[in-house]
Amino acid sequence: MNKQIFVNLPVKNLERTKEFFASLGYTFNAQFTNEQAACMVISDDIYVMLLVESFFQTFTKKPIADASKVTEVLTCLSCESRERVDELVAKAVAAGGKTPNAPQDYGFMYSHGFEDPDGHIWELMYMDPSAAGQG
Repeated sequence: MNKQIFVNLPVKNLERTKEFFASLGYTFNAQFTNEQAACMVISDDIYVMLLVESFFQTFTKKPIADASKVTEVLTCLSCESRERVDELVAKAVAAGGKTPNAPQDYGFMYSHGFEDPDGHIWELMYMDPSAAGQG
């Protein structure tokens, strides 16, 4: 069995957040989605649980970080091409996201990212498979 990852993120407005990520092409697993949470499918093994802040708070005794003011995590996703990195960033900006940094081109690796409506930072990167020993 493959290992899976479920990233849990607090959100202020679940419907707005679902619309934002749907505009980037992501889908949601209806079996694990309700008025308190949405299970966003990144791949067969990667999921993001978008949890309404009050529901998220039930999982921790610590205060929830306001991602629009502090950085609690940098989530980095690999993409199949440089063009896909740029495409997703453009879609994110068109849907109301922000770009906190300029693209970074290291020759063998290219990255750019966006902030979602709640301020969570999503880094997107493409690495040349031959540079990663996969080509």
